[in-house]
Amino acid sequence: MNNKKQVIVIHGGDAWDTYEEYIEYLKSYDFTEDKFNKITSRRWKDTLQENLGNSFEIIKPDMPSARNAKYNEWSIWFEKLFPYLLDDIILIGHSLGANFLAKYLAENIINKSIAQLHLVAGCYGTKGGFELSDDLSQIEGQCADVYIYHSTDDYIADFVDGEKYKKALPNAKFVQFDDRNHFLQEEFPEIVNNIKKGKFA
Repeated sequence: MNNKKQVIVIHGGDAWDTYEEYIEYLKSYDFTEDKFNKITSRRWKDTLQENLGNSFEIIKPDMPSARNAKYNEWSIWFEKLFPYLLDDIILIGHSLGANFLAKYLAENIINKSIAQLHLVAGCYGTKGGFELSDDLSQIEGQCADVYIYHSTDDYIADFVDGEKYKKALPNAKFVQFDDRNHFLQEEFPEIVNNIKKGKFA
């Protein structure tokens, strides 16, 4: 029997209104040497398992077409996990992944108890069907603890998006940074500590 706490991590991505916009993005993307080197760099999602330890099981599904993400496709793939999820799951979304989890949980009920939801550098609604309403109240109704992490110097998801989540989720714990940009660092001790101090059934 698996007694480990399941941590589902939804990565980020890009979304576009049309296929033509997506192709133009690919053509014009400035693939610098620095960006090339980052392909092999470790980030906090890669170190999460070792930092949380053996009491937790990290699950990182590869969401469909991350460079040209569609909400409906991500929803279908996300639901493939449901037969294997246990109660007291921990959900983490980074960037578009945070946007996805917020939209999904605002519009659907997961038939498993959710111990924690962590929204990291989330955009507040975007193209590809990821639009969000102002009413996210259903999220707090099914998540025991909600955390929002955003940095004032985020160059991808503007800090105002973090403030929108804060307003829409008034009971969430809002963790503000001023020097983490889009949370691409190797270590993320704050999220590790918050996960470990959670109250689980």
